[in-house]
Amino acid sequence: MTAPKQLADLSWPNVPDRPLVLVPIGSIEQHGPHLPFDTDTVIAAAAADACVARLIGVIDNEVVIAPPITYGASGEHQMFPGTISIGHDALRIMLIELVRSLSHWAGRIVFVNGHGGNVPTIAEVVNQLIIEQHDVAWVPCAFEGATDAHAGHDETSVMLFLDPQRVDMERAITGNTSHLSEILPDLMESGVRAVSESGVLGNPLHADEAQGRRLFDGLVDDLCTRIFNGSVASNGQLLSPQLS
Repeated sequence: MTAPKQLADLSWPNVPDRPLVLVPIGSIEQHGPHLPFDTDTVIAAAAADACVARLIGVIDNEVVIAPPITYGASGEHQMFPGTISIGHDALRIMLIELVRSLSHWAGRIVFVNGHGGNVPTIAEVVNQLIIEQHDVAWVPCAFEGATDAHAGHDETSVMLFLDPQRVDMERAITGNTSHLSEILPDLMESGVRAVSESGVLGNPLHADEAQGRRLFDGLVDDLCTRIFNGSVASNGQLLSPQLS
């Protein structure tokens, strides 16, 4: 199988003509005592890689993966040391200028977003860029049947599959296990630490690699389906065909 083309590894004469470009977007934010700050970025970049490997030979255009955007809008985690958030305004400007630049040589552009806090900005940006006649959309890194919101069972399991040496299960603890809808008002007003001293929203204690593989494979299946034949929703998101 042909390896996915990483833009950073190419020289300009080797850039395909009008390729589909996937742009992973993540964050640098706390993920509890046991997961690394770049968890969202790792998952988004790995999902983009795996998706491209499946799309090679299936779609007409060649596919290139841009370097991931590591910094995002993570203000809700700012009270935890180590978190770096550039905020919505800076993220908005960066994404707009990135697509305007990419459009000089790229065909279709799809953001692969790994951090929920980026969504309002991405949706706003994509809608503006569509009006500007750019061929751009976005897809979420969402796990089917998700059981928790942040640094819990799902993300920990996926990281045990993708990057196990960077997961410290000896430090994993149960956080706030309330449904996100119950704690969202306090979280939005005062940040994650107001609802979880550990920064964990969920229970990572029973996470394991096998479950992570299943969750990740489901994520990649969903992304490939959306990118291959999904329609664009009003917020610029590519929908699965069954939701179109």
